[in-house]
Amino acid sequence: MLYQLAKRVLFCMDPETAHSVIMSNLDWAVNLGVTKLVTRDPVEDPIEVMGLRFPNTIGLAAGMDKNGEHVSAFGGLGFGHVEIGTITPKAQPGNPKPRLFRVIPAEGIINRMGFNNHGVDEVLQHLKSAAAFRSRGGILGVNIGKNAVTPIENAVSDYLICLRKVYNHSDYIAINISSPNTKNLRALQADEELEKLLSAVTDERKKLVDANDGKYVPIALKVAPDLDNDSILRVADQLVHYGIDAIIATNTTIARDAIPGMPHCNETGGLSGKPLRERSTEVVDLLYRHLQETMPIIASGGVMTAEDGVEKMQAGAKLVQLYSGFIYKGPVLVPDCVDAIAQWRKTQEGPVASLRP
Repeated sequence: MLYQLAKRVLFCMDPETAHSVIMSNLDWAVNLGVTKLVTRDPVEDPIEVMGLRFPNTIGLAAGMDKNGEHVSAFGGLGFGHVEIGTITPKAQPGNPKPRLFRVIPAEGIINRMGFNNHGVDEVLQHLKSAAAFRSRGGILGVNIGKNAVTPIENAVSDYLICLRKVYNHSDYIAINISSPNTKNLRALQADEELEKLLSAVTDERKKLVDANDGKYVPIALKVAPDLDNDSILRVADQLVHYGIDAIIATNTTIARDAIPGMPHCNETGGLSGKPLRERSTEVVDLLYRHLQETMPIIASGGVMTAEDGVEKMQAGAKLVQLYSGFIYKGPVLVPDCVDAIAQWRKTQEGPVASLRP
């Protein structure tokens, strides 16, 4: 009830302004326990994925804490992992404002932020404050991308710069080649371009492992929901071939089929929230049927309720990430999802999905 009242006020503001208000007050609100008025602690439900022990199955998707300034605060809300970014080698302002829009009737959000961030060097300074979260067992993911001014043919160099710099400051690294808001970025999902990127990234990781006394940092890749199913499976096969550790399904969508005639439906950018749920879950299920247990799937897209979180797990996910649902439903969605999935996991001997015959 309290969050619904607060949301009424926040939703009277421009979305990006509301986001800034929340982020600028989050640390003290968590530290002083004020957030306990609108949420509770989740149950313990540890799970091992990518060789890492996650405190629970629920994480914060990239895009909420772009610069890694509030990792421990989000950890205090019950997230088992926090994925920051997307970050780029150099700081950039992103796309012109306005660039963030609510589609309230559908519980959706459209963004065309464009990887606005402080740049990898400054973000690494922010991540010093994440030590408290990580010391409690929280998992930190760093999502990396390319600068907008970098020609697409030189994109690999941007990913390698970020990979080298964040390697010793993250528990896993996520490669973002599926945002619709950086020109030509999704072209990197095409067969030859993806092979070039994965080959370079995995070769560089081998060097980093050797240079850091065998320290191995898992790498995940985030895929677009707008690829056709065959293309998604080809991406997955390449990830397996190159030894990538997980696939994140999915990024936002450019499709507007679910929101015709609604406010802001014609705005360009990636659509997230409830309108993405069905396709995102379909992609998780598609990937699980194809990959079985050869690679873990991290589900992201349209988790608005605890039941949605369980649905992702039933489709074959190992972890679930929140973004738009956190905005529409508030921080209580975190323990709601953790608790529901923990209860579901107790009834499962393996990832048997009710969505499958």
